[in-house]
Amino acid sequence: MIRVGRRSFLRGVIGGTVITVGLPFLEWTHKWIPRGHAATTSDGFPVRFGLFFWGNGILPERFVPQQTGDSWELSEQLQPLRSFQQKLTVVSGMQVAVPNVEPHFATAAGILSGRPLQSTGANATFAGPSIDQVIASVLGEDTLYRSLEFGAASNKGLSHNGPNSINYPETSPFALFDRVFGKSFKLPGTESVTDPTLALRQSVLDAVTADIKKLQTKVSSNDKVRLEQHLDGIRALEKKLAKLAADPPNLAACAYPTQPEPDYPDIDGRPQLQEKNAAMAEIIAFAMACDQTRVFSNFITEPVNNLLFKNAPAGHHQLTHDEPGEQPEVHAITVQCIEAFAAQLAALDAIVEGEQTLLDHCMILGTSDVSFAKLHSGDDFPILLAGGAGKLKMGVHYRSPSKENASKVLLTLARAAGLDMTSFGDAEGFVNQSLSAIEV
Repeated sequence: MIRVGRRSFLRGVIGGTVITVGLPFLEWTHKWIPRGHAATTSDGFPVRFGLFFWGNGILPERFVPQQTGDSWELSEQLQPLRSFQQKLTVVSGMQVAVPNVEPHFATAAGILSGRPLQSTGANATFAGPSIDQVIASVLGEDTLYRSLEFGAASNKGLSHNGPNSINYPETSPFALFDRVFGKSFKLPGTESVTDPTLALRQSVLDAVTADIKKLQTKVSSNDKVRLEQHLDGIRALEKKLAKLAADPPNLAACAYPTQPEPDYPDIDGRPQLQEKNAAMAEIIAFAMACDQTRVFSNFITEPVNNLLFKNAPAGHHQLTHDEPGEQPEVHAITVQCIEAFAAQLAALDAIVEGEQTLLDHCMILGTSDVSFAKLHSGDDFPILLAGGAGKLKMGVHYRSPSKENASKVLLTLARAAGLDMTSFGDAEGFVNQSLSAIEV
């Protein structure tokens, strides 16, 4: 019986030339994510999902609204979202309960994956897929890009397919534009432009598929499963090639976004965060309107970032620990992060789909890596939900009376996207109940 090792390669022949394709280890998708069917909105549009993430947390007393229910007022730090209050729900009082073994990153893993960190230090990795990839497993099946990850100032990857499998964010607006709206993109109603590499790429997949089918007759039952998983990956690639070759869908809202600047250099040591974020927010909004993807993750900044924000006297992370008292400088930085979140929502809300907007057809999760950064707290975690896609109650402030597990929000989102899930997360992040108070 032949065993297929982790370093094995699949071989095929094209025109007498041997080609090889590495055989990846793909068990995670079957291990952690059940089957489902992509959800649609009541007016027939696909449900989309977006994650907006900023590093270094909040000041809870200035972030959390005082009132609850549907008669609430925006807090100081949420003022930039005043145009979206009826399309926004604040979830407060929730706890990220995973062990805080590595400040910032442990609670980031908790709020994004519902699991403790699998390892710490230089090799830190999530123990399972992050919520964006869980949802992409069902919403991303029929689009050219299963998901898109980007961020104005985030080089570290927090979007995880599974342990040690990271989707690193694109930090250049121009590169993001070129990737999605470059030479291979076609507007609805325009003449198809044939990519000469498509036929060769399809031939490679055909050759590798033939090699897999031969191997399946010679290997153990466990390896047959792995080979079938690899075939699933090849079928997904074939679907993407077919998408590239096919005429674009007839989507009334589809258009080119504004082409961004080639570069956004720092000014006096300060990154152009708002400018880069605004450009990326518009690009991803039109990527969704053109059905290039239905899942995105916007990591505007990363955990422990020490960026110099506008008007700040020192780096962000340094200020969260060193600034005394009520931390007015940290407050001002947090407001800038929420302004960037508002820009993302505005880009989505500007695109009309039917009698609603693209934002109305999205579920957007806004969150961070900690609550009160000075204490690396996982209590009263910042959780913002926007759009709702007709699946979530909007315009309310829900405050947990009992420090409920924040993974309840992740289970709620996954189920609303169409996944047949009865539980989410593991260990201290495990839940088997969703947050029914915000479900429609």
